Amino acid sequence: MRVGQRGTQTRVWARRGTRPRVVRQQQSESAYIFGAVCPQCDAAVGLVLPFANTQTMALHLEAVSQAVPPGRHAVLVLGQAGWHTTPKLPQFANVSLLSLPAGSPELNPAEQVWQQLRDRSLANRCYDSYDDIVDACCDAWNKFTQLPGAIRSLCTRVWASSPADQGIS
Repeated sequence: MRVGQRGTQTRVWARRGTRPRVVRQQQSESAYIFGAVCPQCDAAVGLVLPFANTQTMALHLEAVSQAVPPGRHAVLVLGQAGWHTTPKLPQFANVSLLSLPAGSPELNPAEQVWQQLRDRSLANRCYDSYDDIVDACCDAWNKFTQLPGAIRSLCTRVWASSPADQGIS
């Protein structure tokens, strides 16, 4: 998810009949949050990086691989971004990549995480510097991932659960 000075504007609460103003910066510094969630374990791995490209995606995959417990395997659901689909990405024995069909981001459980972060922490803000953007991203990610049950309730999908998790034997 890109977060920056030219950020997202969202709805705000206001008295009926008023038109609240929301500031929007014209500068263009930004950072990217790379995140992966495990609804079953209610856990997440995230990095805030300056670019979204093959090299930063490789760093993210390495962080996910290191976070997977021994004897377990992670399946990352990804969109069709170029840095998600390039054969230049490193392969990890405990991580598989599952690309979604083009134009279907709503199938990716992590999309709800990005919306939550924007709505609760990152939208309608101004940032003085790149460091402020990184700090805001880290704070938002850490607050969200530390809420007990937040990942599980927001990101669980029946189609992504094993039959045992669904009570089927």
